[in-house]
Amino acid sequence: MISIDLKNPKPIFEQVKDGFKNLIICGVLSSEEKIPSVREMAQELAINPNTIQKAYRELEAEGYVYQVVGKGTFVAPVVPLENQARIDELILEIEDLARELIYLGVAKPDIISILDKL
Repeated sequence: MISIDLKNPKPIFEQVKDGFKNLIICGVLSSEEKIPSVREMAQELAINPNTIQKAYRELEAEGYVYQVVGKGTFVAPVVPLENQARIDELILEIEDLARELIYLGVAKPDIISILDKL
């Protein structure tokens, strides 16, 4: 499901968080689907449960998952109107990255081509 690269300079909790985000965004995990418990993920990845808990907390703060006490953690449904602030934030990030790519010599059509591949 998720793999950890111990040679990656990115913190392990961020690797876990990014792994789940990718699974959700790509549709591997669907809305309302239960994700493994903190204990299950910690055992599967052989890492500290606190690391998994931190990743889950951040995923919840970003709106990707929600917790039901006594039931577990589930993939949150997409609610576009509630996510508008995050959408605006991501658009600004894309604009900043595009400007940097242009500065580095990447042509605008090439940037558009990259986005079209998504």
